[in-house]
Amino acid sequence: MLEKKVTWLELFYDLLFVAAVSKATHVLLHVEHGSISPEHLGKFILIFIPIWWAWVGQTVYVNRYGEDRNTQRVAMIVQMFFVLIMIASLDVNFDANYLPFLIGYIGLRALTAVQYLVTARAHTHHKRETASFFGKYFWIGIVISCLSLFLDSGLRYVVLYTGIAIDILVPIIGRRKLVITPIQTAHLLERFALFTLILLGESVVSMISVLQEQHFTIQSIVYTALSFMLVIAVWWQYFENVERYVDKEKQTAGQTIMYGHLFIYLSLSMMAASLQLLFLGGLEYTFILCFVFASVLLYFWSVMFTFHSFKFSHRKPSYRLMLSLTAVIGVLFVSDLYLAASPQLILDELLAFFIVFAKLTA
Repeated sequence: MLEKKVTWLELFYDLLFVAAVSKATHVLLHVEHGSISPEHLGKFILIFIPIWWAWVGQTVYVNRYGEDRNTQRVAMIVQMFFVLIMIASLDVNFDANYLPFLIGYIGLRALTAVQYLVTARAHTHHKRETASFFGKYFWIGIVISCLSLFLDSGLRYVVLYTGIAIDILVPIIGRRKLVITPIQTAHLLERFALFTLILLGESVVSMISVLQEQHFTIQSIVYTALSFMLVIAVWWQYFENVERYVDKEKQTAGQTIMYGHLFIYLSLSMMAASLQLLFLGGLEYTFILCFVFASVLLYFWSVMFTFHSFKFSHRKPSYRLMLSLTAVIGVLFVSDLYLAASPQLILDELLAFFIVFAKLTA
């Protein structure tokens, strides 16, 4: 089997999600009374999950069945239009833009389901069985989410996200169908890695915001330099593992990559927001400290979990090492909690941690 390559249209498709990710991350910048309210934290997650799942759905379809033909190009181009609708509707005030958001999300998911049904007719044996399963059962979540349109504000979101949750669970329930038609690991890892780059770009945007709002003071320049080195350390750790230390020939259902990256992406967005919030102030010290270290801990465990089963056996870190690095994060957090560290010192600590993390796991 020839190795599948990422096409230019796939790259263009991924690029559109930059704006969607940016809007989701900006929800975390709403500071009220020295903290990010539980409401805004919840809205960040509720905005982010449909973005992630809509992107994952098409990405995994292309990985298994995609061919660079005009019919698929047209389908992806139409999907890109629905992406634009969904992006334009993303806002902290869900109610005001609920209809366009629903149209954008449902349009994306429905087109993916239709592609599976059409593909099932063109294949035989296990490929047909897999495509037919997803082409049928993805409609359950889609239809349930559509019913939310006829309900009032409160119940509307319960039904919407019940449909999304069912949609997300379909691949887990149908794992047997996935195993018989395994992913092309190298292609899928490349697509997810490209999306990771998008999220690292959000951290760069946060640095620019710091410089612009502080008018290039010595303090802001030093802080931005430290932030940049931290982002490079995160990049180094992630991509060194993806490029050199994972088995790209491994045949799996791909679920570890799919679901593990949700938490990687959430943590990277949180880290991007924390870089800006930590310097600009406005947040109560204990809250921002908890927020920063929670995002780092979430990233650490998500990366360890996602790549552990794909790493070559001689490259897998021991559980003792993973627990030791977790303890390091805990010690840094507790010491900063009692000693009231400056933003620059906190960045120094995180930079040192990620350098050690990259060194020991790559």
